[in-house]
Amino acid sequence: MSFRKIFNAIEWDQVAESIVRKKDSDVERALGKKGKRDLDDLQALLSPAAAAYLEPMAALSQELTLKRFGKTMQMYIPLYLSNVCYSSCHYCGFKRENKVARVTLTAEQILEEVKVIKSYGFDHVLLVTGDMGKKGVQYLEDTIRLIRPYFSHISLEVQPASQEEYEAWIRQGLNTVLVYQETYHQQNYPKYHPSGPKADFNFRLDTADRLGKAGIHKIGLGALLGLENWRVDSWFVGLHLNYLENNYWQTKFSISFPRLRPATGIMEPNMVMSDRELVQVICAYRIFNENVELSLSTRESEHFRNHMIKLGITSLSAGSKTDPGGYSQAQEALEQFEIDDDRSPQEIAQMLQEQGYEAVWKDWDIHYGSQF
Repeated sequence: MSFRKIFNAIEWDQVAESIVRKKDSDVERALGKKGKRDLDDLQALLSPAAAAYLEPMAALSQELTLKRFGKTMQMYIPLYLSNVCYSSCHYCGFKRENKVARVTLTAEQILEEVKVIKSYGFDHVLLVTGDMGKKGVQYLEDTIRLIRPYFSHISLEVQPASQEEYEAWIRQGLNTVLVYQETYHQQNYPKYHPSGPKADFNFRLDTADRLGKAGIHKIGLGALLGLENWRVDSWFVGLHLNYLENNYWQTKFSISFPRLRPATGIMEPNMVMSDRELVQVICAYRIFNENVELSLSTRESEHFRNHMIKLGITSLSAGSKTDPGGYSQAQEALEQFEIDDDRSPQEIAQMLQEQGYEAVWKDWDIHYGSQF
């Protein structure tokens, strides 16, 4: 069994039609259920009909989040290692056609970045690169080994790898891999990924299965909101999550909500998603799955992030730079995308404290889990 087999049996257009057909009674049924909701409930919560139920959805999302996660917020920070990329993704500032300076940090430069990041208080780091091809495999293994002494939790958001490569990275100290399908619309996927390694839809789709078999601690899923119908893509993320939880029950999971942001030489969104619609998606996922971690990055505004603290989000980035060397040295024209919330980590922690929440800088779960 693989997710691809399940995915290939489901038509995008049929899912889109089913979501649009949902009625008030379907939404009310999903909200009134006790216990785990199913994929049909998720369609109802993502439907146009659910827009009128945003207030009760938010209240239930808050209740479920407090029950499972309490008033804590996991803090992390991205560390961009390289903007070298062999793919031509139309929505990314790193795409190979962009005439920008290309930088890959040396070991010494990485440690300079680590020094600054540690001064902020972070113990959870997310390593990010462009698609560097095979030469990136050893580079990432060496980087994980280099920074392992400084962090309790290391995550990757990089090119998909083989199961054997993931196993090697895990041995060096890797805890989490985030791999977004970008869109589950297989027919339109090539429009956004015309060439390069990322053009292989099925290899990317199979990545989470390879991670599960490799024994990764946590897998992060998501779709790039702005490429295709966000309701349908969000449902397919839920389908993918449901499959993975059933097949890799020892692995933890998270979902992120990247909305297409401005960057040098990239496309405009095909479908603009409003703040209210993003709230609907976040609440829908929390009601669908009480245990999944929900992460919100600095792509979103200060105002929006402040108000989402209590409505389902369990993980926040802060003080983010999206260019290699951005923490320890000034760079120009190297960003993957523009951030919106540029507050310092200390300002984010203060905001959380004012709302009665605790910023958690260390991921204790990986340590507790290793004892059992």
